[in-house]
Formats: sequence, structure tokens, C-alpha cells
Amino acid sequence: MIPFDWVEPETLRDAVALLDPEDPTIRPIAGGTALMLMMKAGVFTPSRLISLAKIEPRYFEIRIDDEGALRIGAMASLSQLEQSAGAIARFPVMKRALRTLSNVRVRNVARIGGALAHGDPHMDLPPLLAALGARVSVVGQKGAREISVEDLYAGYYETTLEKNELIAEAIVPPPDGAKAAYMKVTSRSADDWPALNIGVCLQTDGARIRKARLIISAATEKVTRLNAAESLLTGATVNDALLKEAGDAAVGEVSFLSDAHGSAAYKKELLRVYLSRAVREALS
Repeated sequence: MIPFDWVEPETLRDAVALLDPEDPTIRPIAGGTALMLMMKAGVFTPSRLISLAKIEPRYFEIRIDDEGALRIGAMASLSQLEQSAGAIARFPVMKRALRTLSNVRVRNVARIGGALAHGDPHMDLPPLLAALGARVSVVGQKGAREISVEDLYAGYYETTLEKNELIAEAIVPPPDGAKAAYMKVTSRSADDWPALNIGVCLQTDGARIRKARLIISAATEKVTRLNAAESLLTGATVNDALLKEAGDAAVGEVSFLSDAHGSAAYKKELLRVYLSRAVREALS
């Protein structure tokens, strides 16, 4: 391995100041589960890694704020979120999703900020949080801003983060009675990379869907919202015919990605089937 510099700033602001948007060989490192694999494979050769392990303790915390929103520090681990009683009680959909999000060894090391910033469409956390209407707080050399998780991704391994910005925390708004479901479809073990991820969040009035959010990834090059399918479900009472129509609309509105986990044609059929299942699971 080619030698590189290792620095350990003690504040997030200091870490941001060390980034150079003109030098792609300088990278931040949180848990390093993805970055180290890229380095071992020779895909990425750093000149400097900026460790976030010693930044302020608040970025390692998970809490419910005064308005009922869940705030997840970017340096909190995936296992920490999985084991957060407050988070799971407020958003029970997270419990099932997190237990199949990679294996426990990775979950103990991988960090929330890294899982969101990596940009791999096969990651579980982005579509789940996008379905729940989450946003990220971002700190950069020009100041701070917020980005919805839905708008964080520009393409395959591409985000809308500036080269000198870091995620500080993820903010999940109060559920306000919403019903949610998350499904991950794999061709091998449950914790493997998926062929399809789908997140569903529904606001209902009795049997009628008042508002729907449908998010998919893995089958597509980035986290993708299913606007046409949402429009069909909004204001409707669910039945088999409606779900079939919504599935067909979803398939027609996105571009599918063929990869080692399945062909585009296979993923189309998965979406038709699992959109229906995810909506019914949320309603139940």
C-alpha cells in the first residue's frame, strides 16, 4: 500500500477545513468499511485521510429533540441506531431494516454519515430514510445547509454534496401517525447486497391513503421516488387492481439497472410484486 498522511482533527469544522475540493486524493474517513475495501482493491489511493474519530461527542449521539424529530449524529454506528430504544420505539420500521443491513461486524463499525455519503445505490439506509422524509444537516467551508435524503443522490456513486462538505447529522421528522414498511430483496442471504430496496410511508384516513411516499433503490442507479405510483395511491382505497396499476406505473417511470444482483427485466418484476407487498405491509 502506498503511504499516506493521517490526520485527526478534534472538531467537525477543522475536518472540513482540511478538505481540498481540487484534490480527490484527500478523503474523510468515518468507519471506513467501504473506503478500506476501495483502497485494498486499488480503486482509490489516498494522499491524506482525515479521521473523524475525535470530533465533538455530539456527532456520535442519537436523540429525540423537543419537536419529536429523531436526530442521528453522523458518527453514530449502524449498530448504535439498531440498539437505540428511542429510535426503534418511534420508528419501528427501522428495526427489521437494520438487522439485515449488512452483517453485525460491519454494523458495529460503519457510521451513519458514511452510509449516506457513499452514494452506492445498494445501501439500505438511504431509501429507508428517504421514505421517512429525512434530511441531512451538512457543514461546509461556505457554511451549513440541509438536504433532503431524497435529493442527496445525483447518480451512481454520485451525491449532491460539495467536495468540501461533510454530513453532520440525519434528521427524521416525527412520524405523526404515518405507517411505514421497508423491504429488501436479495438473491442470496438476507444481509447481502439487494436487487431491490423499497421504502413506503403512508398517511391514512381510515382505509383511504391520504398521502404516499414510495422510494426505491438498488434496481436503479440512485435513490428514486415513484411519483406516478404515489399519485395513483393518493386519495384511494387499496385493492388488488389499484396495486397492480401502481406497480405498472412504477415500472414505467424509472430506468432499471442490470448488475450482478439481477437483470433489468428481473428487477421490473420484483418492483411490481414488492410494491404491492410493501404497501399492504405498511397498512397492516
